[in-house]
Amino acid sequence: MTELAMLQTMAGYNRWMNEKLYDACAGMSDDERKRDLGAFFGSIHKTFNHILLADRVWLGRLAGQPFKVDSLDQELYADFQALARERAIADSELQDTVSKLNPQLLQESITYLSISQRQEATLPRGLILLHMFNHQTHHRGQITAIMSRLGHDFGVTDLIAFPAANDMMRSGMGPGHD
Repeated sequence: MTELAMLQTMAGYNRWMNEKLYDACAGMSDDERKRDLGAFFGSIHKTFNHILLADRVWLGRLAGQPFKVDSLDQELYADFQALARERAIADSELQDTVSKLNPQLLQESITYLSISQRQEATLPRGLILLHMFNHQTHHRGQITAIMSRLGHDFGVTDLIAFPAANDMMRSGMGPGHD
């Protein structure tokens, strides 16, 4: 699997998993979604908010249009429906960004001001995209752990459960089949 194909798979998986997770959380009460159960950002809602905020920051950096934030726990949307709507928009933007890539763009250096480190950093575009997908997976895991504590079983989140990944494997487009 090429790096481009891997990023396209991850963009599709990312969108699919976000849709499933937001749909599952839509059936919960606002109190449950906003209850602080000791996760890094406290609640499901705050964790979803952080993921969206980080993606907006990274997408802005990739596009050369910085998205200004005060902190990494800044609330973008108090309303869950608004948060879900903006998540879908960000996922579309991320998929669109990945669909326009070529090998040269993956290697292109992006220089930005790190919010947490408060200093300038430079990374290749491809690594930034991998970081974005890894970051979302990490925090979605926290959300499913909170859901479990609240008595909601989300089920399987594995990449290999993503229908498009299974289609690729069946068609011989999996790892080692560029």
